[in-house]
Formats: sequence, structure tokens, C-alpha cells
Amino acid sequence: MMKKIYNIIILITLFGFFWSCQDDDKVVLQQPTSFVLNTPKYVSGIYDLKNTESIEFTTSQPDYGFTAAAIYRVEVSLSQDFNDYVTLSGSHNTAKFTIDAADLALTLVGMHEVTEEADYPADPHPLYVRLSSRLNEKDAGKVYSNVITLPQVKGFFALDPVLMPENMYMIGNVAGDWNWDNATVMIPVWGTPGKFWAVQYLGQTGDGDNAEIKFNVEKDWNDSAFGFSEATINAESTADITVSDAGGNIGIDSPGWYIVVVTTTIEGRAYEYAVDFHPPYVQLQGETAAGNWDTTDEKYRFSVPELSEGADAPFISPAFTNTGEIRTSIKLPGHEWWHTEFLVFDGVFVPRATGDDQDRIIGNAGQKLHINFTTRSGKIE
Repeated sequence: MMKKIYNIIILITLFGFFWSCQDDDKVVLQQPTSFVLNTPKYVSGIYDLKNTESIEFTTSQPDYGFTAAAIYRVEVSLSQDFNDYVTLSGSHNTAKFTIDAADLALTLVGMHEVTEEADYPADPHPLYVRLSSRLNEKDAGKVYSNVITLPQVKGFFALDPVLMPENMYMIGNVAGDWNWDNATVMIPVWGTPGKFWAVQYLGQTGDGDNAEIKFNVEKDWNDSAFGFSEATINAESTADITVSDAGGNIGIDSPGWYIVVVTTTIEGRAYEYAVDFHPPYVQLQGETAAGNWDTTDEKYRFSVPELSEGADAPFISPAFTNTGEIRTSIKLPGHEWWHTEFLVFDGVFVPRATGDDQDRIIGNAGQKLHINFTTRSGKIE
């Protein structure tokens, strides 16, 4: 009995000792008040941002009580007191990192509040830098480093690169009834940024007025909207169409269905637009077109609705010649047929646009494909 009691006492003692050791090893999160951003080695030189790729920084980790993967962000100011500062884009999670010189130059343009190159400071000037640190994006316990000075930073009048528009919308008295919420969403041409197409009804309104259209890269009446005077109507367009200036809109003096194409180019920092009108030829391709690929043969062309049927009438393909994969497209000059292909999935018109090859749908010989380009719907029957 005494032996059993002795063994129990030993076990209790060992358990207490073990618990004490575990308690000693427990990690306790500390909230640091500051940490050190090191002054760069070559700080005495001129940081010429136009001719420099990056600036390197090193820091010591804030004392959180354990080794942590902190998130650092760089803040810069034109004044040492940091009354007004900007946080650079991006974050870093190592004690040694670089910032992009071009990004810093772009930030400085905004900090100097200049809109003209002639007003940008020509001489190098001091720039004050500090870091913020937190353990994660939701952590409210942000801590700041010391402030270091880069005595001579020479910026330049850097501007955001002008990128091709990713969207294009068409609006008009028959295309959306001048309501941007109902505007035609034009389809990007595969492999050609800034180029868009749409099969569009441009017949007359119910009151007998000719169609008028306008475009924008946004669904908005803002300064980027363009019409007759802001676009080039190409004489090379293959459709037999007459257009006119309809109060700044593009007036369609030859009512009909058209493939409307908008091509964007960049001149300096401005967009320039060209508008083409092509006949509304929609083609079967491949197996259901007797094995013909890249065809424009009229035998495999969809019927075009009569204007009297209105905008909601469907285009209807000829009967499929074979049972096989359905492939359909319009055909633009200078482009492969698949740059502008499309299909119907579960009753919905889906263009390939800039995406990968589409899933395959099998059609049976004798069936036809119906497509409503206004409602973006269709069926196979």
C-alpha cells in the first residue's frame, strides 16, 4: 500500500514538473512599439528613378516575442514629420526587399500635385521613408519603423501606361434605346486587344427614324463616349452602307443588319477609334459544314432575318450536313475564323472572345442552329 502511495506521489511530482516546463515554453505575443529600418548603403548617391530599376531596403523584425512572418509596407513622405504620406502599392514579408523605381516615380508625380511635365521638380530632393508592420491583413496592431532620409531622389514626370480597353459598348435608339443598362456588349476579337465586334440590328425605329449609334468603353455618358466626329468610319468596310453625322451620333442611312467592328489604337496617351460595318454573314464551320473550315461559302451561311421581323428575330443556319461538332463564326478580314467563333450552351449564346477553346457540342445531320444576337440566346433543333 505504501509503495502504491509513493508511486502516486512520484507521478504527481513529475506531472507538475512537466507542466512547469510546458509553461516556461509557452509563446506570449508581444506588441512592439517600433523597429529599425536600415539606411541604405548607397544613400549618399542620387537615386535617379528614370535610370534605376529598383531601390533595396533592409529591416530588423519587430519584436513580437517570436519569429513571425510580418507584412511590411513602405510609406513615403516629402516631409520628415510624415503629416502627409503615401503608402506604396504591394507588400513584403522578408527583411530584405526592393521597391520598383518606376512605381515610386509614379507616386511622386501625385505627391508633387503636378499635371504638366514642365511643372515637375527638375532637381533631386529629399524623400522620407518608413515601414509599417503587422502580422496579418486583419491585425489592428500596426507598428512603425524609424524614418530614414534619402537625401537626393530625382524623379520624373511618370504616367500610368495607357492600356487597350477591355470593354466596348454600343448604344443607340434601336440598340438599347439610349439606356446604357441595355447597351450591346461588344465581343473582343481573339488575339487583338482593343478590337470588338457585334452582330447588330440597325433597322428603323417604330416611328420610322433611322438608327443612330454611339460607343463607349464604359456604360456611361462621360467624356470617353464617341460618335461620328470622334471615330473614323473606314471606307474599306465591306458592307454597302451609308452613314452620316446625326447630331454627333453615327446615323445609319441604310437600315439593315450589320457586323459592327470597333478597332482601337493608341496615339500618345489618347485612344483613336475606327468603326467598320460588314455584311451580317454568319457561318457554319467544320464537320457540320461538310468538313469545310474557314469557309465563307454561302451554302453554309445562316439566313439573315428580314428587317420587318425586327431585332428579336433569329439567324438560322442551313441544315447540318453531318453529325459532328458544331462550330460557328463570323469572318473578319485579316483574321482566322476561330478568332470570332461562338456557340450556344443551354440556350445561351456564348462567344469565345479572348478565352480558350470552347467545349464541344455535337449536332445531328439535318438539325439547324438558331441564334438571337439581340437576346444572346439560341437553340439547336
